Amino acid sequence: MKFFVAFVLAALMTATAASGCLDDFDAKISDRLYQSPHAASSNIVVVGIDSKTLSKLGPLSSWIRRDISKVIEQMNSTAPPAVIGIDFLFSGENQDTIDDDKNFAAVAAKYKNVVTASAAAVDENDDDPWNKIWPWDSPFPALLQATDNGHIFIPCDADGIVRRQLLFINVEERGRIYSFARVIYEKWCRAEKISPSPPPPTESNGLFYLPFAAKNFPVISFLDVLEDKADAELYRGKIVLIGAVAPGTGEDFSTALDHSFPMYGVDIHANAIQAFQENFFPREVGKIFQLTILFLVSFASIIFFRAGKMQSVLTVWLIIFFGWLVLCKIFYLNEIIFHVVWIPLAVSILFVGSVTTNYFRERDEKSSIAETFGRYVDPTIINQLLSRPEALNVGGALKDIAVLFVDIRGFTTLSEKLSAPVVVEILNQYLTLTTECIRRHHGTLDKFVGDCTMAFWNAPLPQKNPVELACRAALDMIKGSEKLRAEIKNRCGCEISFGVGVHWGAAVVGNIGSPYRMDYTAIGDTVNTAARLEANAPGGKIFISRAVADVLGSQASVTSLGNSVKLKGKRDDFEVLILNSLNETQEE
Repeated sequence: MKFFVAFVLAALMTATAASGCLDDFDAKISDRLYQSPHAASSNIVVVGIDSKTLSKLGPLSSWIRRDISKVIEQMNSTAPPAVIGIDFLFSGENQDTIDDDKNFAAVAAKYKNVVTASAAAVDENDDDPWNKIWPWDSPFPALLQATDNGHIFIPCDADGIVRRQLLFINVEERGRIYSFARVIYEKWCRAEKISPSPPPPTESNGLFYLPFAAKNFPVISFLDVLEDKADAELYRGKIVLIGAVAPGTGEDFSTALDHSFPMYGVDIHANAIQAFQENFFPREVGKIFQLTILFLVSFASIIFFRAGKMQSVLTVWLIIFFGWLVLCKIFYLNEIIFHVVWIPLAVSILFVGSVTTNYFRERDEKSSIAETFGRYVDPTIINQLLSRPEALNVGGALKDIAVLFVDIRGFTTLSEKLSAPVVVEILNQYLTLTTECIRRHHGTLDKFVGDCTMAFWNAPLPQKNPVELACRAALDMIKGSEKLRAEIKNRCGCEISFGVGVHWGAAVVGNIGSPYRMDYTAIGDTVNTAARLEANAPGGKIFISRAVADVLGSQASVTSLGNSVKLKGKRDDFEVLILNSLNETQEE
């Protein structure tokens, strides 16, 4: 049954993860674990159209086609960059700017180190947007012919966070167009005369995971370059990205690196270029494989959580929770991405559920123990049972126990002479006395049979000195019976006394009976022998066996009767002894 429950719960955890309802939460936690800023590439610099530039030159559309060629000319004539990437769309020819456009295209053709941007009207809500051909928004023809070109589409996940880049898109007229960052990277490699790293492996939709390096890259004001106020060495031989870095330009995005710190589009392209340079592209493991791991971990956790102790359960939960996070980070550094949240969340839910279930189960067990044994044993043993319920085996076990029987001598005569209410009253006084003696010495009260009381020691929990405890209870009963005897004699004129028998040996102890009536009791020859000893003991005497006397040793004062007392069912050489007293020792 427990395996079936574990299977169902593990399947439920797995189905929840497979449904996608955890994806947004998982992505946010994964961002915090995986994405960590480090040094921006020293060979990438941004020439930014910042607030200072816009404040002096006015709206971007009124001057960009005129002044962009001046900045390209200025940089190439003073300290030529390796590549200049322009993160703006210059689509369509405009009669008002036709001369500026011609000049722009001529300058770009002259230096041959310019990469321009294009875009496609991709519908991200389409079922399969990445494998279709989309309308293309390209630079005006002369500029397209004079420059290399890459698309600047920046895809966002469902929660609006940029975590991936689109390696290519399929567009009308040209077919496959690679990303702006990839085109710039490959052009930079040609300029540096190095072999480019291969394109990263992509998902079926052409996307690849982008490990961000920096929130922003070094920025030189576009206005400073235009006015020849910038240090030319800042961009000599480097990759220069020209783009908007001013608030309100609509070029800011929330990224996996920092959800609350918007990143300009030009910085996202810079991060992608640096990723190509570092050739570090983690890729997510297949979903089926991850779901299989989730199911197996959940299943094993449920089995252990239900059976383990609280301390070990807590330890295992912490190991799985934090161990998985560490493993995910290690795998990420080796370019393997796992879902960060699935396993820690699943084992946490299962941990809390198991702890709660175990709490109620233990509460019910303790209530059952208290209800079952509260009638038999003293509160000290009850508390031990409640603190260590695992030590209890109520299904029946062979144990060495000390068994005591005691009954009233002359009770039959007494009951014939007195009225029933008085007989019951006297019997209750006697049973109260024997019960108090048994509990005082930490015994288990087994049963009352008429005027006979049965008790045993060393069960349900082991005891250090069970034989001594049983014998001290017997001595207390004899001593206590003297006061009760005097009271009854004064009241009724009748003589009563106690006969006690104690034996030590093996017996079967446990819940014994039928489904309709069960008792926690002991059965076996040891019990029968104790009963025979009690049956033969005269009033005021305690008969013990040689087994009891050997355990007590010099601690006890005994009188041996040899084999003069014949016990039914026992050998003729069975020795019976009278217990006279015990030395004072420290009880358990």
